[in-house]
Amino acid sequence: MARLRQDIGPEEAGLDAAALERLDRHFARHVDEGRLPGCLLAVARGGRVAHLTTYGLRDVAAGLPVEPDALWRIYSMTKPVTAVAVLLLAQDGRLSLDDPLDRHLPAFAAPRVYEGGAGAGVRTRPAAGPVLIRHLLTHTAGLTFGFYHRHPVDALYREAGLEYSVPPGAGLAETVELYARMPLQADPGTEWNYSVASNVLGRVIEVVSGQPLDAFFRDRILGPLGMTDTGFHVTPEQAGRLAELYGETDDGGIEPVPGLPVRGRPRFLSGSGGLVSSAHDFHRFMEMLRRGGELDGVRLLSPQWVALMTRNHLPGGATIRSCGAPVHREPGNDGLGFGFNVSVVVDPARTPVPSHLGTYGWTGVATTAFWVDPAHDLTVQFMSQVRPKTLKVFPELRRLVHEALAD
Repeated sequence: MARLRQDIGPEEAGLDAAALERLDRHFARHVDEGRLPGCLLAVARGGRVAHLTTYGLRDVAAGLPVEPDALWRIYSMTKPVTAVAVLLLAQDGRLSLDDPLDRHLPAFAAPRVYEGGAGAGVRTRPAAGPVLIRHLLTHTAGLTFGFYHRHPVDALYREAGLEYSVPPGAGLAETVELYARMPLQADPGTEWNYSVASNVLGRVIEVVSGQPLDAFFRDRILGPLGMTDTGFHVTPEQAGRLAELYGETDDGGIEPVPGLPVRGRPRFLSGSGGLVSSAHDFHRFMEMLRRGGELDGVRLLSPQWVALMTRNHLPGGATIRSCGAPVHREPGNDGLGFGFNVSVVVDPARTPVPSHLGTYGWTGVATTAFWVDPAHDLTVQFMSQVRPKTLKVFPELRRLVHEALAD
């Protein structure tokens, strides 16, 4: 177990201490008003933590405070870790980003695309081309999520027991086989639609490496980076540090809700959202990316692979808003492209909150977020544990951190 610690004062890192106090007060107010149970915020420049705040409780009923070593379900912040795992295999020459998916998972051969109709009357046609590994990394594979309730294809996912991505009791291999039976929502490579793609990548990693996903993560990423508090489950010794999961209520409060089964190794190892991590560990992951694939003398990826991961890959240089499925055509996605499981700022003039060109990162559904701003050697992470309905934390977080940059 290792705790994240503050290394230097804000002024030494070119941060405005008064602006950071405003930032802390803002989120303390969310906690005091009962909208968040507690939170952790860390801001680092040049790899040194210059601001570290913990506030509130990790378990409200037990009265346990948020500590720097708390463990958090990071949900979709798992996806960039999965992307790194795929790139490690590509760097090893064991797969290519342009491999057709069916080369590794034959069930995805001859994909078909939705053409019309609904339910039993859905009509499909042959896809214009195969799903490629890079399409999975950029969420342009034509896959979807069953919980959208916006398209006849996501209705088919729900009918197949995939509303929450995995049927009860199923493992990764059998779940991905179910995905393969679903029609694609769009031709591969043509439309951005956030989806189960990273679960498919998790299965690709298992097949290509010959290891279970958790073992590959441990051996190739988590172990080398010293991320000893990160994994798909918590041990009995770690369990007391795990933050309770909450959901936002209709009146804006919070209540405990069930989460991923992380007390014991789960049957379903989700490359989309299955990891638990700590602030210390995720700081190390961000630093590896910021430093171009290396940390403390351990190199995971070459700088070229990290640069490839963190640049926009949407067709024609599009943004998420301009080439996204209708559910994603919202103002919050303006100015954002997408790399390999990270969003990338491509037009700061169009983003709804202040940002810098080339900044990349992602969020988790339980109100966790991270980003790396290469131009300012800045990394930021925010951890809480609330599945929101209307609560929007991240725009204000970005604005307030931006205001704290003094140089």
